[in-house]
Amino acid sequence: MKRIQKGPVRGISLKLQEERERRMDFVPDEFAIKTDRIEVDKETIDLLAYLGMSELPGIVLKKETPMVSTSISGGFGGGRGGSGRRIKGNNPLSSKQREMENFPLVNMEKLNDAERKATMDKIKDACENWGFFELVNHGISNEMLDTVERMTKEHYKKCMEQRFKEMVTAKALEDVKTEVNNVDWESTFFIRHLPNSNISEIPDLDDEYREVMRDFAGKLEKLAEELLDLLCENLGLEKGYLKKAFQGSKSKAPNFGTKVSNYPPCPTPDLIKGLRAHTDAGGIILLFQDGKVSGLQLLKDGEWIDVPPMHHSIVINLGDQIEVITNGKYKSVMHRVIAQTNGTRMSIASFYNPGNDAVIYPAKKLVKEESENEQVYPKFVFDDYMKLYAGLKFQAKEPRFEAMKAAEACSPAATP
Repeated sequence: MKRIQKGPVRGISLKLQEERERRMDFVPDEFAIKTDRIEVDKETIDLLAYLGMSELPGIVLKKETPMVSTSISGGFGGGRGGSGRRIKGNNPLSSKQREMENFPLVNMEKLNDAERKATMDKIKDACENWGFFELVNHGISNEMLDTVERMTKEHYKKCMEQRFKEMVTAKALEDVKTEVNNVDWESTFFIRHLPNSNISEIPDLDDEYREVMRDFAGKLEKLAEELLDLLCENLGLEKGYLKKAFQGSKSKAPNFGTKVSNYPPCPTPDLIKGLRAHTDAGGIILLFQDGKVSGLQLLKDGEWIDVPPMHHSIVINLGDQIEVITNGKYKSVMHRVIAQTNGTRMSIASFYNPGNDAVIYPAKKLVKEESENEQVYPKFVFDDYMKLYAGLKFQAKEPRFEAMKAAEACSPAATP
């Protein structure tokens, strides 16, 4: 193993630098350098430095450096579902009525009858053009969902609401006059399920709530793996391909965890986001959200579109690793949460991600089918991608892909 180079990175705040020092201890031996010349832009140079690979031999700066921003054109992710489009303004309601009517709604019961093909086609279209879809009749009972929602809201009121108010006061967020870009208006806690659960260690959870969340996670894990196989079927991959791709070589298990969030009423929602815009780094995300209070939006065709709240549904979205494995056929999509002036929005997002040591790369069959497309995605160890993502979550995904591809060009990950 090689010790990662530490030190300041231009353009990275002190807080992010400290996070980098904390998270980035080692890189695997697979990143031993094989000299080869590759030209990259300034953004990629900076991101390689952030990853601790600033001195890779053979990497040189292009003479003409294009300007990189969150509205990147070209490169990775430039399709309809990607974030590589110019945003047409910041009006969250500009296409609300039109797009909410067309938002992909998948009835999983129809997978078992004559409408299976049409349902599979709907999932395929959602993965290619939306990066999101909403499930009904997904196999998790309404009674369980009602219990999870009730207990989560009770836990927030009992244990977290006052802490959130104290945080708001401490950071003087009640009367901000300018836009705040470094804080999210949310109250959260995290539960890890796989490869090892920590639910028994989380303070303030009563025994009944722990047991309910443990059972809920088990059903979500099963649903995630069912969905991965449906994606495999649509992609022409063998059953179980994606599940196997997510398994680490040592643990033989994915990373699976849940972020439990509440978004309280905000006095200045035009100045503070509930959660800033980002793509998810991992695999497939299953969201049980408030059935009444809205706020979640995705970026589609350059406009912010509301994800409609629907009682007892599960919202699905795809992470960066699915985009890589499908070689861009399916996209991870920028999304955000808009703070609201009325009502507290509940959000329980469960992330089915690759294991830390899983080697992620485009499926060979999809690269072959897309051979005319020169934009082949990189190959890397998932944990290395997460080290890069840790401080750059709220920036565009394309420079992250470019940085990993530059690292791969000089030092390929282990052959699968």
